[in-house]
Amino acid sequence: MKKNLIKTLLFWVLLQTQLFASDYEWSALSSKAEVYTNEAIHLQYTCSFSDEAELYAIEFDPTQENENLTIKLLSKDEKIVEGKKISKYEFVAFAHRAGIQEFAFDVQMKKTNKDSIENTVIGRDNGHYAEYETKIIKQKELTLSVHEHNSTLVGALAMEIKKDTPNIKAYTPYHMQITLSGKANFDAIKPFVFEIEGVKILSEEPQKNIKLTKEGYEGVWSQKFVFIATKDFTIPQMTLAYFDPINAVEKKLSFEQTQVEVVAPAFKQEELLDAVEDSFVFEKEYLYYLLTFIAGFLFAKIKIKLHKENKTQKDIFHERVKNAASLDALCMILALEDAQKYESLILKIETKELTSLKQTKTLIIKGTL
Repeated sequence: MKKNLIKTLLFWVLLQTQLFASDYEWSALSSKAEVYTNEAIHLQYTCSFSDEAELYAIEFDPTQENENLTIKLLSKDEKIVEGKKISKYEFVAFAHRAGIQEFAFDVQMKKTNKDSIENTVIGRDNGHYAEYETKIIKQKELTLSVHEHNSTLVGALAMEIKKDTPNIKAYTPYHMQITLSGKANFDAIKPFVFEIEGVKILSEEPQKNIKLTKEGYEGVWSQKFVFIATKDFTIPQMTLAYFDPINAVEKKLSFEQTQVEVVAPAFKQEELLDAVEDSFVFEKEYLYYLLTFIAGFLFAKIKIKLHKENKTQKDIFHERVKNAASLDALCMILALEDAQKYESLILKIETKELTSLKQTKTLIIKGTL
């Protein structure tokens, strides 16, 4: 009797072990066997169960980021197909060093029983969590050859340049935008920098609108510039080099230099100053005041000059701000005063973030901008 009981227990234990090992099967795939450094690699790991696998939980997270390798999670999906559960994990990897790259990961398969789940959900054993039996599974090892190249930027890109007509008035902002679109490791793109003698140059931080796909990062990178000058100037040619892994060649994107002609002053005196509300009408009574003015001309001139000398640079600047007739005129005044100090404010006006002339003047004078 005891022997039969022991045999039964051993058979049950053996059966449970076999079931634990045969309830699921893992598979692993790589999109490429050979890649170049910083080229995207799509990795897919799939666990196929023999049933709905209600008692199983999976812990699998090989994501990392270091000097040799970067792995990002692309998607995680679980679904039931014909009564069988399928768990799929997708990652995108980037190898930063040439050589042999091995992907060998462990996954934790956790299995519980119905009683443990019911106790946890229903609360029969309040304060206790579901008990799991854990087994470490080694994923199929994936091996790739990683080849070196001479560029930090990898992918397939197109360049578009948007710019104003190259004929402007003095102090009028000349706008230009550089846009790069396609697939690449966009973080490797450095901001463009222009240095042109006699030209005030304002630039914003590059803007990125990208997403991770099976083929790497895809999207748009852009940077805006504003040039302000009093005479003709030339925007030099700029070149961006990147490595195309599909054709295994280095390519270059560039735009030709641009000659910008600066013509007459941007604003006439009446455009810079607010219009006088009441028009002047000459009457006879004014003749008396005119003669009085002529008689005391020298004295009055001296007093006016002394009064002007008492004004600070800040007072003069505030007067110019108050008298600006438009936001464009205000931009010109700010650029002449201190283009670097007011760079962010000029950009806000240029990008229509600030649209109220009165409000902008008030904020500048109060020193809140």
